[in-house]
Amino acid sequence: MTSENTKIVKDGLWTNNPALVQLLGLCPLLAVTSTVINGLGLGIATLLVLTGSNVLVSLIRNFVSSEIRIPVFVMIIASLVTTVELVLSAYFYPLYKTLGIFIPLIVTNCAIIGRAESFASKNNVYHSFLDGIMMGLGFTAVLVVLGGLRELLGHGTLLADAHLMFGEAARGITLIFSEDYPGFLLAVLPPGAFIGLGLIIAAKNWIDRRSAQRQIADIAIPAEAIS
Repeated sequence: MTSENTKIVKDGLWTNNPALVQLLGLCPLLAVTSTVINGLGLGIATLLVLTGSNVLVSLIRNFVSSEIRIPVFVMIIASLVTTVELVLSAYFYPLYKTLGIFIPLIVTNCAIIGRAESFASKNNVYHSFLDGIMMGLGFTAVLVVLGGLRELLGHGTLLADAHLMFGEAARGITLIFSEDYPGFLLAVLPPGAFIGLGLIIAAKNWIDRRSAQRQIADIAIPAEAIS
Protein backbone atom coordinates (compact mmCIF):
# COMPACT_ATOMS: atom_id res chain seq x y z
CA MET A 1 0.00 0.00 0.00
CA THR A 2 1.39 3.39 -1.00
CA SER A 3 1.95 6.16 1.50
CA GLU A 4 -1.00 8.11 0.09
CA ASN A 5 -3.33 5.13 0.47
CA THR A 6 -2.05 4.54 3.99
CA LYS A 7 -2.76 8.16 4.89
CA ILE A 8 -6.31 7.93 3.52
CA VAL A 9 -6.96 4.77 5.55
CA LYS A 10 -5.49 6.24 8.74
CA ASP A 11 -7.35 9.53 8.29
CA GLY A 12 -10.71 7.84 7.86
CA LEU A 13 -10.39 5.33 10.66
CA TRP A 14 -8.52 7.41 13.23
CA THR A 15 -6.63 10.64 12.57
CA ASN A 16 -9.47 12.54 10.90
CA ASN A 17 -12.43 10.39 11.98
CA PRO A 18 -15.61 12.30 11.02
CA ALA A 19 -17.31 11.64 14.37
CA LEU A 20 -14.39 11.89 16.80
CA VAL A 21 -12.24 14.59 15.19
CA GLN A 22 -14.39 16.51 12.72
CA LEU A 23 -17.45 16.12 15.01
CA LEU A 24 -19.78 15.83 12.02
CA GLY A 25 -23.04 13.90 11.81
CA LEU A 26 -23.61 14.12 15.55
CA CYS A 27 -27.41 14.38 15.33
CA PRO A 28 -28.01 10.84 14.05
CA LEU A 29 -24.99 9.55 15.93
CA LEU A 30 -26.40 10.64 19.28
CA ALA A 31 -30.05 9.91 18.50
CA VAL A 32 -29.85 6.43 16.98
CA THR A 33 -27.08 4.74 18.97
CA SER A 34 -29.23 3.22 21.70
CA THR A 35 -28.21 -0.29 20.54
CA VAL A 36 -25.43 -1.89 18.52
CA ILE A 37 -27.81 -2.93 15.72
CA ASN A 38 -29.27 0.56 15.33
CA GLY A 39 -25.78 2.03 15.13
CA LEU A 40 -24.61 -0.62 12.68
CA GLY A 41 -27.65 -0.17 10.45
CA LEU A 42 -27.29 3.60 10.20
CA GLY A 43 -23.52 3.27 9.84
CA ILE A 44 -23.77 0.93 6.86
CA ALA A 45 -26.37 3.18 5.21
CA THR A 46 -24.12 6.20 5.70
CA LEU A 47 -21.08 4.29 4.43
CA LEU A 48 -22.89 3.32 1.22
CA VAL A 49 -24.02 6.88 0.56
CA LEU A 50 -20.62 8.35 1.40
CA THR A 51 -18.74 5.93 -0.85
CA GLY A 52 -21.21 6.28 -3.72
CA SER A 53 -21.24 10.07 -3.57
CA ASN A 54 -17.43 10.23 -3.47
CA VAL A 55 -17.15 8.05 -6.56
CA LEU A 56 -19.81 9.93 -8.54
CA VAL A 57 -18.46 13.36 -7.58
CA SER A 58 -14.96 12.28 -8.62
CA LEU A 59 -16.28 11.03 -11.97
CA ILE A 60 -17.99 14.34 -12.83
CA ARG A 61 -15.56 16.73 -11.15
CA ASN A 62 -14.12 17.97 -14.44
CA PHE A 63 -17.55 18.54 -16.01
CA VAL A 64 -19.29 20.61 -13.30
CA SER A 65 -18.53 24.30 -12.94
CA SER A 66 -17.67 25.67 -9.52
CA GLU A 67 -20.81 27.84 -9.46
CA ILE A 68 -23.20 24.88 -9.36
CA ARG A 69 -21.06 22.17 -7.78
CA ILE A 70 -22.76 22.22 -4.34
CA PRO A 71 -26.34 21.82 -5.69
CA VAL A 72 -25.10 19.01 -7.94
CA PHE A 73 -23.37 17.29 -5.03
CA VAL A 74 -26.52 17.56 -2.90
CA MET A 75 -28.62 16.11 -5.73
CA ILE A 76 -26.25 13.15 -6.04
CA ILE A 77 -26.32 12.53 -2.28
CA ALA A 78 -30.12 12.83 -2.15
CA SER A 79 -30.49 10.32 -5.00
CA LEU A 80 -28.23 7.82 -3.24
CA VAL A 81 -30.05 8.29 0.08
CA THR A 82 -33.38 7.67 -1.65
CA THR A 83 -31.97 4.46 -3.16
CA VAL A 84 -30.69 3.24 0.21
CA GLU A 85 -34.00 4.15 1.85
CA LEU A 86 -35.98 2.16 -0.72
CA VAL A 87 -33.70 -0.87 -0.30
CA LEU A 88 -34.04 -0.73 3.48
CA SER A 89 -37.81 -0.40 3.32
CA ALA A 90 -38.03 -3.33 0.90
CA TYR A 91 -35.66 -5.81 2.56
CA PHE A 92 -35.13 -4.58 6.14
CA TYR A 93 -38.45 -2.96 6.93
CA PRO A 94 -38.38 -3.43 10.76
CA LEU A 95 -34.93 -1.83 10.90
CA TYR A 96 -36.09 0.89 8.51
CA LYS A 97 -39.00 1.68 10.84
CA THR A 98 -36.67 1.76 13.85
CA LEU A 99 -34.20 4.18 12.23
CA GLY A 100 -37.09 6.30 10.97
CA ILE A 101 -36.38 9.87 9.93
CA PHE A 102 -32.63 9.48 10.37
CA ILE A 103 -32.29 7.58 7.08
CA PRO A 104 -33.50 10.49 4.89
CA LEU A 105 -31.58 12.88 7.14
CA ILE A 106 -28.34 11.33 5.85
CA VAL A 107 -28.73 13.91 3.07
CA THR A 108 -27.90 16.63 5.58
CA ASN A 109 -24.92 14.81 7.09
CA CYS A 110 -22.09 17.33 6.82
CA ALA A 111 -19.50 14.54 6.70
CA ILE A 112 -20.81 13.42 3.30
CA ILE A 113 -21.05 16.79 1.59
CA GLY A 114 -17.78 17.74 3.28
CA ARG A 115 -15.88 14.80 1.75
CA ALA A 116 -17.46 15.43 -1.63
CA GLU A 117 -16.29 19.05 -1.59
CA SER A 118 -12.90 18.72 0.12
CA PHE A 119 -11.70 15.38 -1.27
CA ALA A 120 -13.71 13.72 -4.06
CA SER A 121 -13.93 16.87 -6.17
CA LYS A 122 -10.11 17.09 -6.18
CA ASN A 123 -9.02 13.43 -6.46
CA ASN A 124 -9.31 10.47 -8.78
CA VAL A 125 -11.99 7.78 -8.53
CA TYR A 126 -9.83 5.18 -6.76
CA HIS A 127 -8.67 7.50 -3.98
CA SER A 128 -12.18 8.94 -3.63
CA PHE A 129 -13.61 5.42 -3.32
CA LEU A 130 -11.00 4.52 -0.69
CA ASP A 131 -11.66 7.75 1.21
CA GLY A 132 -15.41 7.08 1.20
CA ILE A 133 -14.94 3.54 2.49
CA MET A 134 -12.53 4.54 5.26
CA MET A 135 -14.49 7.59 6.40
CA GLY A 136 -17.66 5.49 6.36
CA LEU A 137 -16.00 2.70 8.35
CA GLY A 138 -14.64 5.21 10.86
CA PHE A 139 -18.09 6.74 11.33
CA THR A 140 -19.71 3.29 11.57
CA ALA A 141 -17.17 2.16 14.16
CA VAL A 142 -18.07 5.08 16.42
CA LEU A 143 -21.79 4.36 15.98
CA VAL A 144 -21.28 0.70 16.93
CA VAL A 145 -19.01 1.39 19.90
CA LEU A 146 -21.29 4.09 21.28
CA GLY A 147 -24.36 1.92 20.66
CA GLY A 148 -22.69 -1.01 22.41
CA LEU A 149 -21.70 1.12 25.39
CA ARG A 150 -25.20 2.55 25.79
CA GLU A 151 -26.93 -0.79 25.27
CA LEU A 152 -24.65 -2.57 27.75
CA LEU A 153 -25.06 0.07 30.46
CA GLY A 154 -28.70 0.81 29.72
CA HIS A 155 -30.09 -2.70 29.27
CA GLY A 156 -27.34 -5.14 30.21
CA THR A 157 -27.39 -6.69 26.73
CA LEU A 158 -25.47 -6.65 23.46
CA LEU A 159 -26.83 -7.33 19.96
CA ALA A 160 -30.44 -7.10 21.05
CA ASP A 161 -32.80 -7.02 18.05
CA ALA A 162 -30.12 -8.53 15.81
CA HIS A 163 -32.95 -10.11 13.81
CA LEU A 164 -33.83 -6.67 12.45
CA MET A 165 -30.69 -6.83 10.32
CA PHE A 166 -29.73 -10.49 10.10
CA GLY A 167 -33.13 -12.24 10.02
CA GLU A 168 -35.03 -14.47 12.42
CA ALA A 169 -32.08 -16.85 12.78
CA ALA A 170 -30.21 -14.10 14.65
CA ARG A 171 -32.72 -13.84 17.50
CA GLY A 172 -30.64 -16.21 19.60
CA ILE A 173 -27.35 -14.31 19.42
CA THR A 174 -28.34 -11.62 21.92
CA LEU A 175 -25.88 -11.50 24.82
CA ILE A 176 -27.63 -11.02 28.18
CA PHE A 177 -25.20 -10.26 30.98
CA SER A 178 -27.71 -10.35 33.81
CA GLU A 179 -31.34 -11.39 33.93
CA ASP A 180 -31.89 -9.19 36.99
CA TYR A 181 -30.14 -6.08 35.67
CA PRO A 182 -32.40 -3.11 36.54
CA GLY A 183 -31.10 -0.95 33.71
CA PHE A 184 -29.39 2.44 33.76
CA LEU A 185 -31.84 4.99 32.39
CA LEU A 186 -29.28 7.76 31.81
CA ALA A 187 -27.39 5.59 29.32
CA VAL A 188 -30.35 5.30 26.94
CA LEU A 189 -31.38 8.96 27.21
CA PRO A 190 -29.85 11.74 25.03
CA PRO A 191 -27.58 12.99 27.87
CA GLY A 192 -26.14 9.49 28.07
CA ALA A 193 -25.25 9.67 24.38
CA PHE A 194 -23.35 12.93 24.95
CA ILE A 195 -21.50 11.49 27.93
CA GLY A 196 -20.67 8.28 26.06
CA LEU A 197 -19.34 10.15 23.04
CA GLY A 198 -17.29 12.38 25.33
CA LEU A 199 -15.73 9.31 26.95
CA ILE A 200 -14.87 7.81 23.55
CA ILE A 201 -13.28 11.09 22.40
CA ALA A 202 -11.34 11.30 25.68
CA ALA A 203 -10.08 7.74 25.19
CA LYS A 204 -8.93 8.55 21.64
CA ASN A 205 -7.13 11.69 22.80
CA TRP A 206 -5.44 9.72 25.60
CA ILE A 207 -4.24 7.08 23.12
CA ASP A 208 -2.96 9.77 20.74
CA ARG A 209 -1.12 11.52 23.58
CA ARG A 210 0.50 8.29 24.78
CA SER A 211 1.53 7.46 21.22
CA ALA A 212 3.09 10.89 20.76
CA GLN A 213 4.99 10.58 24.04
CA ARG A 214 6.26 7.14 23.02
CA GLN A 215 7.49 8.50 19.69
CA ILE A 216 9.32 11.35 21.45
CA ALA A 217 10.92 8.86 23.83
CA ASP A 218 12.02 6.63 20.92
CA ILE A 219 13.68 9.64 19.27
CA ALA A 220 15.31 10.81 22.48
CA ILE A 221 16.94 7.48 23.39
CA PRO A 222 19.09 7.16 20.22
CA ALA A 223 20.09 10.84 20.55
CA GLU A 224 21.32 10.22 24.10
CA ALA A 225 23.21 7.11 22.98
CA ILE A 226 25.02 9.09 20.26
CA SER A 227 25.99 11.89 22.65
